Amino acid sequence: MDSNNFSLQVNIFHGLKAPEEGILVGYSAIIEKLRLGIPFPNKLSLISEKRRSYETNEWKVFSSRNNFEDTLYKHLIFALKYEGINLLFFKKLFQKISKDEITSIIQNEPTGQYSRKIWFLYEWLMQEELPILSLTIKNFIPLVDEDIQFGVSKSINFSRHRIKNNLPGTIDFCPLIFKTEKLKNYIEENLSQKKDAYLNTFHKDVLQRASAFLLLKDSKASFTIEGENPTTNRAVRWGKAIGQAGLKALDKEELLRLQQIVIENSRFLEMGFRKEGGFVGEHERTTGEPIPEHISAKNEDIEKLIDGLIATYQKLKESDFDPVLAAAAIAFGFVFIHPYVDGNGRIHRYLIHHILSKMKFAHQGIIFPVSASILDHIDDYRKVLELHSHPLLDFIEWEKTKSNNVEVLNETIDFYRYFDATKQAEFLYDCVNDTIENVIPQEVTYLQKYDEMKSYLDDVFQMPDKTVALLIRFLEQNNGKFSKRAIEKEFSLLTEEEINEIEYNYNLRMK
Repeated sequence: MDSNNFSLQVNIFHGLKAPEEGILVGYSAIIEKLRLGIPFPNKLSLISEKRRSYETNEWKVFSSRNNFEDTLYKHLIFALKYEGINLLFFKKLFQKISKDEITSIIQNEPTGQYSRKIWFLYEWLMQEELPILSLTIKNFIPLVDEDIQFGVSKSINFSRHRIKNNLPGTIDFCPLIFKTEKLKNYIEENLSQKKDAYLNTFHKDVLQRASAFLLLKDSKASFTIEGENPTTNRAVRWGKAIGQAGLKALDKEELLRLQQIVIENSRFLEMGFRKEGGFVGEHERTTGEPIPEHISAKNEDIEKLIDGLIATYQKLKESDFDPVLAAAAIAFGFVFIHPYVDGNGRIHRYLIHHILSKMKFAHQGIIFPVSASILDHIDDYRKVLELHSHPLLDFIEWEKTKSNNVEVLNETIDFYRYFDATKQAEFLYDCVNDTIENVIPQEVTYLQKYDEMKSYLDDVFQMPDKTVALLIRFLEQNNGKFSKRAIEKEFSLLTEEEINEIEYNYNLRMK
């Protein structure tokens, strides 16, 4: 293979306009040159003809001082140095080029840090040793550059390459997250401590009651996201499961148990892990052909992927990884795999609860109603799901089955093992912050106002709790006014003066 001419002069690249004309380098240049069957990174790297560096939403522009020799090895060095580790890229690269060529690339500078990283990644991803002697130098270097991406604090030393493996995952499941300014700011803000400081200002009784309401609110929101309107009993049953998040160990049996709670009527579907293909999308109205928005992992890959996901969760938990980042990687990874015929979305959001509780971000007994915030930001939620799913559609070969399902024809397991979870992590942190700043305070404030109104009605009218609840609900539904029906029926014993007084006090205390 010709090892030169990877750089590409671009102004527009695959329909994306560059901020200026320049040379495409790094991962994107190699993917284009070798026609690797994977999406391009979320940010493309460009070397400017000018001496200036800056970033846009889609591009990282580097100064002309960063120019380098146009070889595969030098592009790999650039990518590792400035673009972080892309496990999906390296897996596809190693499958594309020969073992001899990789060996030759590494032996350019066998003790160089980037050669050692490439060497380690080959042997880790391919589970095969290269014909290179183990190093005897003293220094170990971290695989993940923690100035660029999040690694784990408990790394494993590999003496053969003198590498500290600080990847936040296992070979069977390892999403990576970039250290964006947004994520660094959220972590520095210590939202868990901020939440605790806020909740400590309230009486325990108010918090317990708020938690009960928030549990039901979160459960109903999770069903609504899926386009369902559950009965109160069904919502309460799932709310009870959410309330126990973090109590049980996370394993395959627990995931199967959760599906049984979510699915009220399993008469028309097969429970447990899928035994056929799966997709999220529509069917063509006249032919019934599938129109996928997302294609799920192949059914024969599910067990391995779920085992990897659970092992990675354990690793992140034991490494004191940031809880919100861990929840994003695991929960979104689960919904991308889509292991069930039905129930995936609600269990995906349950996993957020479980991990935040288990990793001590959310304390047991106080539900953290993140689904309510997700529902409030449903368009952004759909976008972060599509950011992973849509680019992959071009690289998944499939055909329709007799039942108008999809059957995937090529190997796709690595698409679900190795992905960039940065946007998902930013979205989840936004929702966590919104939950702390808005969702929980609104519920607690409502309960305080409710108690004030109830106390007034008790003092003046000696109303029983059931009547108070009915009265307040009527006023809420009718914008602070008694309806004609309520005056004539449920509250016919009240005088006109009393009705006016109650309406005045409701609007004073509850709004």
